[in-house]
Amino acid sequence: MELELYRSLLGDIKQRILKAQIKAALAVNFEMISLYWEIGKSIAEKQEQKGWSAGVIPKLAKDLKRELSDLKGYSERNLGRMLAFYREYPARSILPQLVAKLPWGHNILLIEKIKQKELRFWYAGQCIENNWSRNVLDMQIKSNLFERQGKSVNNFKTTLPEPLSDLAHQTLKDPYIFDFLSMDVQYRERDIENQLIKHITQFLLELGKGFAFIGNQFHLQVGDNDYYLDLLFYHTRLKCYVVIELKNTKFIPEFAGKLNFYLSAVDSLVKDPSDNPTIGILLCKDKNNIEVEFALRDLNKPMGVSELKLVEDLPENLKSSLPTIEEIEVEFDKIK
Repeated sequence: MELELYRSLLGDIKQRILKAQIKAALAVNFEMISLYWEIGKSIAEKQEQKGWSAGVIPKLAKDLKRELSDLKGYSERNLGRMLAFYREYPARSILPQLVAKLPWGHNILLIEKIKQKELRFWYAGQCIENNWSRNVLDMQIKSNLFERQGKSVNNFKTTLPEPLSDLAHQTLKDPYIFDFLSMDVQYRERDIENQLIKHITQFLLELGKGFAFIGNQFHLQVGDNDYYLDLLFYHTRLKCYVVIELKNTKFIPEFAGKLNFYLSAVDSLVKDPSDNPTIGILLCKDKNNIEVEFALRDLNKPMGVSELKLVEDLPENLKSSLPTIEEIEVEFDKIK
């Protein structure tokens, strides 16, 4: 048999199997969420009709454990969550639209952490789109992602065509939170390679969906001079390169001018003709939004300016062990 034809057949069968597995998993999850909703509904109705107290839940949990000893998930705590789940979503029509697409643990986390339903649904949608684990969802809620998304000061409206400008605007955050760099010096010295990989993974997670890491201290030669970009990414949804510059100071207008120069260089020396214009992100410790707006107003390259947060929300006794922006750059320098 011809090798290419066989590989094509193998690839086709593999994709069909994977798709079927995903569909089966989604169907099982939907049935489980629907079952939990029905159980919550039954408990709620009996409490309303018969005046049963909350004491019915521990009795149910005990009897279910005795009669269905091999089954898990019907503890007193989980039965209480089923009741709360039904009360949050008394209309069954909401299940197939959104919440039944998420695992049970994700749904409970959203109910316990977020009281506003519209905000809860926003996070649920983001969770489905980005395939977040429960831990990642918890982290995004704690870091107030909704409040930070699309909040950077930028000039995309005047430098990028629609709808690319809107997508780029929603891609950036303000501030960016890098509190994941909270490890002690001894640990980093003992297992530096694994920690660097962990840093990059968390860094990409905070940047958001679509960022692909290209390199750090990326070399560009312009004329007779050498220049080095702090971080270079490619964004798979925006279809463009993204230059990120880190500044351990408050924003000053000169930073924007230098980044504008870098973007021109990448557009001329790196970008493919089919790529969209390169975008710049300047991350600094502090900024005055009016100054940023003035600095970006007449520049012809698309860029945004956001603050970065490392240790502001951590206890004082931990702050001394955290890396500085310069240390982050050094760590990226070693990934070559």
